[in-house]
Formats: sequence, structure tokens, C-alpha cells
Amino acid sequence: MTTDVDTPDDVLSAPRKAGFLDRQRIIARPGFNRWMVPPAALAIHLCIGMAYGFSVFWLPLSQALGPAPSARCPDLSLVAALFTTNCNWRVSDLGWIYTLFFVLLGCSAAIWGGWLERAGPRKAGVVSALCWCGGMLLAAVGVIFHQLWLMWLGAGVIGGIGLGLGYISPVSTLIKWFPDRRGMATGMAIMGFGGGAMIGAPLANLLMGAFKTTDSIGVWQTFVVMATIYFAFMMAGALGYRIPPPGWRPEGWSPPSAAGRSMITTRHVHLRNAHKTRQFWLIWLVLCLNVSAGIGVIGMASPMLQEIFGGRLLGLPDLSFDKLSADQKVAIAAIAAGFAGLLSLFNIGGRFFWASLSDKIGRKNTYYVFFLLGIALYAAAPSAAHSGSQLLFVAIFCVIVSMYGGGFAAVPAYLADIFGTQFVGAIHGRLLTAWATAGIFGPVIVNYIREFQLAAGVSRAQVYDFTMYILAGMLALGLIANTLVRPLADKWFMSEAEVAALQDAPASGQNGTTGSFGIGKGGLDGKALLAWAAVAIPIFWGLWVTLKSVIALF
Repeated sequence: MTTDVDTPDDVLSAPRKAGFLDRQRIIARPGFNRWMVPPAALAIHLCIGMAYGFSVFWLPLSQALGPAPSARCPDLSLVAALFTTNCNWRVSDLGWIYTLFFVLLGCSAAIWGGWLERAGPRKAGVVSALCWCGGMLLAAVGVIFHQLWLMWLGAGVIGGIGLGLGYISPVSTLIKWFPDRRGMATGMAIMGFGGGAMIGAPLANLLMGAFKTTDSIGVWQTFVVMATIYFAFMMAGALGYRIPPPGWRPEGWSPPSAAGRSMITTRHVHLRNAHKTRQFWLIWLVLCLNVSAGIGVIGMASPMLQEIFGGRLLGLPDLSFDKLSADQKVAIAAIAAGFAGLLSLFNIGGRFFWASLSDKIGRKNTYYVFFLLGIALYAAAPSAAHSGSQLLFVAIFCVIVSMYGGGFAAVPAYLADIFGTQFVGAIHGRLLTAWATAGIFGPVIVNYIREFQLAAGVSRAQVYDFTMYILAGMLALGLIANTLVRPLADKWFMSEAEVAALQDAPASGQNGTTGSFGIGKGGLDGKALLAWAAVAIPIFWGLWVTLKSVIALF
């Protein structure tokens, strides 16, 4: 006797209808323009990149209860500061939010990178928007009730998780859409992360000025407005993501032959095996050492320029920093702010320039340039400082910081070259633990060597000399690590059948025989132009504001 009623096994084996956020729902259809994907990635990265600019809130928040002496509690412990409602917060206590950002970014990218590859970039982008913007709203509540622990939890922890997911969400997708221009594609997106503060910091200053009253510093209102704006942009970006069908490749493009460019593989390594290879840890060292050197300089850029050049910044070469009056120190601080802004521009531009160049000369050669040129520039920096050449000193550090940004932008393509594209987003997520390590290691080296030198009686104009030589030595170690990177042995790669099973596609589709289907056509059509305009307008506004502050430097 038979029945039409489904058995439990039938129910379990029935395919589940794909949800709106699922990976299956965002496979591109014929006619889709691949140039719609980079602005979607930029929309997310420009928002989460505000993490670099959060320091604009520290001074206003340190006066949240007003300037009354009773609100100053210099002996307050860190634990007490988390819960006090009667004492102003110290900048050092607020600064832990910045540390939490980048520690949680690296950790969340490493932990949930594998989930992202399965769930797809749209779902990851939505979760990122909820965490980053929701964290800002929770931080606003912390400001209203003067609870620092809520700010740490909201902006630092929850927001940091959103940073990690948002940062890696477009990487794998962009590399698959642009196999012919891997470096350029990831450089465009990661450029946005470097440029987020260029837009967000002046916007935050404008909003705080608009909301400030005699009873309010205007920060919680600024958090709410920025969270609302960012949520709209990030959701638009997440919903704009599309992924190519399995086996797709640009029309007229063929993968590079293994004989011609052996550093670029056409096969794929599983996520569970990537960290077992020597190549993963060598590239981890390459990124960590490059970032440690650069981030240490960025963190001390303003005081470094002021202490080295002192009165020379005001046309008073005989006055060292210690001999300047209070008003003169304020004047050179404004000039140093222009220096920091100029470094920000080179950080942003370097991400696109060096990543695009890596498509021409190869990723390994690009890192050779970073390390060899970086060693020479760090070693030359003390001489430039002592010669009194302000222009040469500034130029040296602009190039150094451009390579710092370029290191971030080129590393996803480096990983794709070595490990293939199937799990590159998740592998990149795990590699970002190098960033979390460098974020602690680099500033500690610069700060503690500076304090040691000052305690030993070294003048402020010379206190950074030894630091520059130490950083050059770190780059030399990175050069050795990069030299040891080799193509992987065959045992690490998955078979075509394994890759096909992961992609729900026939194995024969892996050789690109599926063709283009009219997907990913070149050029900018009307929709693509609108998408690019939506991210270009705030970028140009931030660029204009930054350039105005840089003018004071010269």
C-alpha cells in the first residue's frame, strides 16, 4: 500500500528554499555588470573605516560632565572608571575602544571567515551593518547614562565584530569577479577602509558642533545620526553584492599558465589546511612586520614631527621643541595635524596604487619593493631630520605610509595566488590576526623606545633615530620571510570533484568552460555610474576637507 504523504526522510531531504540573504539568491544573472560590485564594497568599507577616526570623540567625551574640579578624578582606577557616573573619563580609558576595534576585527575575521564563505557576502554584510551601527547606538546609550562599560561593549566589542565581518565580506567576491585584476579590485575596496576616517572625522566634528549645547557635548546625538547614515550605506552595499556562477571568467580572459607564472595557482586549498602550510605563516609574518613598522609611525606622526623640527616649523630654526612657548606649541600642533592628514591621503592612495601595480609585477615582487625601499627610507629618515629638510622628511614618510596601506591591499591577492580563490576570504580572515598582533607590537616598540631614550637624556630631536633603525631591521626580517614564500606542493590542493561539491557545480565547470553568459560585462553603464557616484561624492568631500588642513604644513 502506498501513500502520497511525505515520510520524515523525504521531508529532511527536500531542498530548502533559499532565503533572501542566502548565498544562492545572489548568484549573478546574465547581463550583470561586475563593476557594480566594487562600489558596493566601498559603501561598507567607507563606513567601518571610521574606526580610524574615532579619536575625534576622545577629548569631548573626556569633558562629558563639564570642567568642574569635582568631575576630575585623577586617581580613579580603570575598573572604577567603567562604572562611575560622577567622574569624567580619561582619554587613556576611552582609547581602549580603539584597541578593541582592531583586536576584535582580527579575531572575528578569523573566527567567522569560514561561515562567511558558506553564507555569502550579502548575509555577512548585513550582520556587519547590524553590529557596527548597533554598537554605535549602544555606545550612545553609554554616553547618555555615562557608563563607559557600555561604550566598550557597544562600540568596541560589538562594533569590532562588525568591523571584522565588514572588512573581509567583499574580498573573496571581488577576487572572483576580477581574476584578471585581483590586486586592483581588492585595492579599491580596502582603499575605502583607509578613507573612512577622512570622511567620518570631519562629519563627526560638524555634527558635534551642531548638537553641542550648554548641557550636552553632542556626542550621543552624533553617534545616533552617524549610525543611521552608516546603516543605510552599509545595507545598500550588502544588498548590492552578487557572486559569479561557478566556473565563470571574464570573456576573452584565460587563467595564467602554471609554467608562465608559477606563483599564481589555478587550484584551491581548503580552509582547514591553509594554516598548516609554511606559506601561510610566512605571509603572516610578511604582513605583520610590514604593518608593525607602518602603524608605529602613524600612531606617533604628529608628536614626531613636532619634536624633531620644533621651531623650524615656524621658521625659527634656533628654537627646539622644549624652548617653544605654549602658543607656539599650539601653532606647530596645527601644522602637525596637516602632516597626519597628508599621511592619511598617502595611506589611502597607496592601497589602490600598490595593489594595482601588483597585477603587473606580481605580489611577491611588490612586497620586495615594500621591504627594500622601506629599509632604505627608514635608514635615511634620521639624516633627513638632522639636515633640517622638512620637505624630504615628509616625503620619506608619505612613501612609507603608502606602502603600509599597499601591504593591506595586496595581501588578499597574494593569498589568492598561493591558495586559490575558493576559501580566500576565510584565509584572509585568519591572516588578519597578524594585524591584531601588529596593532599592539608596532606602537609599543615606538612608544617605549621613545620613553627609554628620553629617560636616558637623549634630546627630542634625536629620540626617534634608534627607533627608525629598529623598524628598518623589522623590514629586513619581512624581506627574508617574503623570499622564502614558494608555490604550494600538490598535496595541499583539493581535487576538481571536491571543489565542484563545494560549489554545487559539475567538476567540468572548474576549467571555465561555462563561459561568460553575458555576466560581468566591461565598462560603466548607467546603474554602475550611479553606484560609483554614491560613494565618490563623500570621498571627494572628505578629500577636499583634508587637503585644506594639509595646506598649513607647507
